[in-house]
Amino acid sequence: MNANEYYEYVRAIFAAKENPIYAEQQIAYMKNHFDFFGLKMPVWAALSKDIFTQKGLLQGNELMDFVTLCFEDDHRELHYVAIEMVQKSIKKQDESFISFLEYMITTKSWWDSVDWLAKLVGVYFQRFPHLIAPITEQWMDSEHLWLQRVSVIFQLFYKEKTDFELMSSYILRLADSREFFIQKAAGWALRQYSRTNAKAVEAFVAAHQELKPLTKKEAMRLILAKT
Repeated sequence: MNANEYYEYVRAIFAAKENPIYAEQQIAYMKNHFDFFGLKMPVWAALSKDIFTQKGLLQGNELMDFVTLCFEDDHRELHYVAIEMVQKSIKKQDESFISFLEYMITTKSWWDSVDWLAKLVGVYFQRFPHLIAPITEQWMDSEHLWLQRVSVIFQLFYKEKTDFELMSSYILRLADSREFFIQKAAGWALRQYSRTNAKAVEAFVAAHQELKPLTKKEAMRLILAKT
């Protein structure tokens, strides 16, 4: 089964389970950015699992072609299944795959897909740490909202291996941003790192009054909850 056949197969199965009433709710929740079949997460996830088991996973160019076809479709569930297939093969991809991850981040972008892809970027950078600085610097310089968000949050699960100097430098570079998703990302990244090094986060927030109130609030949430 090639990429186009796989895409048509998945789309037909998802369409057959369409729930128009729930689709309307999903469309409204996502600010009318996407169409939906009306499949709740447990439903599309179960369907995807069955499809992957029966039809296997695409690799190489076929994988990228499949993802591209899914992302060209307006139905959000197809974007999800595409990301799910990439997730299952991310540890097998070579260095060049970062370009395709960038395409996915910047295509049909919204917080749900971008935050999921940020985790995959984090996995990728664990395998190719020498690319962290050059790639994320490029993304920061791009002034692209979602690439900057990923640059701030890709280390969320790194714990003690977090490069706090890098993360905090990016947060400061974006400290004057009026974008909700940037301010929230900065606070999220700091809050998550506070689980590993609360003193470092507390000191950082105290030393940088230029941080937006939302960022400070999110960053200090766990620390203040313990006082």
